[in-house]
Amino acid sequence: MSQRLDRINELMKREISSIVQKDFEFVNSLVTISDVEVTQDLREAKVFVSVLGGHMDKVLEKLTSNKSSIQSRVNKRITLRCTPVLMFRGDTSVERGVGIVNLLDEVDKLPTADEAPDDE
Repeated sequence: MSQRLDRINELMKREISSIVQKDFEFVNSLVTISDVEVTQDLREAKVFVSVLGGHMDKVLEKLTSNKSSIQSRVNKRITLRCTPVLMFRGDTSVERGVGIVNLLDEVDKLPTADEAPDDE
């Protein structure tokens, strides 16, 4: 990936995060924009959303229904040839990470074979 595309991804992530934080209220949920992936032609952007303590479906539905207003606000803040069409996706990496940590804890609790004594 090019440095320019990396900078655009980070800039889009920061601006969308700011918009979601200021303009949307999610009851009993912590909503975070975890990543943005813009296509090479800058036509589409996948926005990955993490939700803690809430319902992912409701959050994604709310963001998708307000996609045009979010997109227009991003367009006002970021000057690009064309504003990418936003597609909101659920990011489950946090849940997967917790699952892996739990599995590692279980493996750590399993009995191990005694170490063989050193031959002297």
